[in-house]
Formats: sequence, C-alpha cells, structure tokens
Amino acid sequence: MRKKEIKLKLENVKVEVLYYKYRNVDVNTLLVSFGEKRRVISTLDGYRKVSFVANSYLPLELSESIMKDYAAFEEDFPKVLGIPRSDLSFLSTGANMDNLAVCEKSYQDRIVCCLATGGVGNALRAGVDESDWMEQDGTYTKTLGTINIIILTNVTLSDGAMARTIITATEAKTAALQDMDARSSVSPENQATGTGTDNMIVVSGTDPDKKIRHTGGHTKMGELIGATTKIAVAETIKKHEAAVAKSSRPES
Repeated sequence: MRKKEIKLKLENVKVEVLYYKYRNVDVNTLLVSFGEKRRVISTLDGYRKVSFVANSYLPLELSESIMKDYAAFEEDFPKVLGIPRSDLSFLSTGANMDNLAVCEKSYQDRIVCCLATGGVGNALRAGVDESDWMEQDGTYTKTLGTINIIILTNVTLSDGAMARTIITATEAKTAALQDMDARSSVSPENQATGTGTDNMIVVSGTDPDKKIRHTGGHTKMGELIGATTKIAVAETIKKHEAAVAKSSRPES
C-alpha cells in the first residue's frame, strides 16, 4: 500500500492518502489519524468517538455495486484499512483524492483545517429541484459528484458547536458554488447549492483550555470555518473538473 503524507499545522493529527486495491479495483483513501479518540459528528454516522476519520474514492465501477448494499460495504471496508469499524467514521465519493484540497487557517492559538473533495456533476438547488434517487431497504441508486468535507480543529467544541459547524461550512460551500456560478444539473437556470449527496465530518480538538460553544458566522471560529471551507471547496471542484475534462479529451 503506497502512502502520501499531508503536513498540517495541527498537532497530534496525521493525514495520509493511501493507494491500494479494493475488490481488485484501484482506489485511494484520505485517512486522518489521531493519537486518541476524538468526538466527531458525521452526517452519516451522527455523534461518535473515534480515532480515525476517512474519505474514500470509489470509482464508478465499484460504486454501482456498493450502493446496492451500502450497509455491508460500511462493515467490510474498514477491514481493508485494518481499523475496527467502531473506531472509524468515514465518507465515500466518486471524487479522486488526488484532487483533494486542503485549507488551514489560524487566529491566535486557534486552528481550523478543511479537507475537501468534490465535483458538481449532480449539482442541485435545494428546495427547488426534484430528487431522482432514493433509499429503499439499504439500497441506493444514482450517486454522482458529491462534495465531502472534513473539518479539523485544535479547540474543544461543544456538541452544539459541532452541529453548528455543519451549518457554517454548508453556507460557505454554497457561497463557493455561487461564486463559480455552478448550475443545477436538474434545472440549469438555477444556481446549485450542493450536489444532493454531500456529506461532512466535524472533528473536535481535545485541549481543555480551548473550549468553544459557538461557531456561527459572527464568531472568530465561524469565520475560520467558513473561510477554510469556501477556499477548499472551490479549489477541489476546479481540480476535479479539470481532471474530468482531461480524461474526456480524445487522444492525439
């Protein structure tokens, strides 16, 4: 298994992109490791305490079969990484980790880092567009694009602050899409607000001397969360779209 380490200012956090095969298909995974269990909130897992969070690239040839029984995949996949399912919170996406964007900002002794991947192939405008896929008995259909976001910080976030971070980061993600005039794939006359399959993990720090209860836009923490997310989302989408365009060009 080949590994590429990503250096951050955050202490006691190890970030790597792992390259390997899953079901005989080349995949890669962003793995974030902590030296201790951290409190996290995931839009897939809810509130948990884990030592690892991850974002995994699943090519179309894999995702089509995996989405037929995603619950089974959730149990099987951590085994490949050698991590107990109970100690891992992870996301999956059709966006390659080679197009990962990392943005880290700080104010005084507070640090926020956003790790983002994404494309806008199935962009939607929330509250306007009709859905074209559904969940039925653990089976899902039609999931393309996806903007996945992992937020890391060195401060201890209350449960409420972790939940509020999702709102702040989502607003920033939408602002990034608006700035690039990303259009809904269902109603192109409308600007997109997301892809319809987006997910997020927020990881709290553990410093007992740095406790935060509020992460809304009027707070310094909210500013850092919004800024890192907006920058990282815009960067990863540009990388992803450039890679898609390059792969679709005819060979000379």
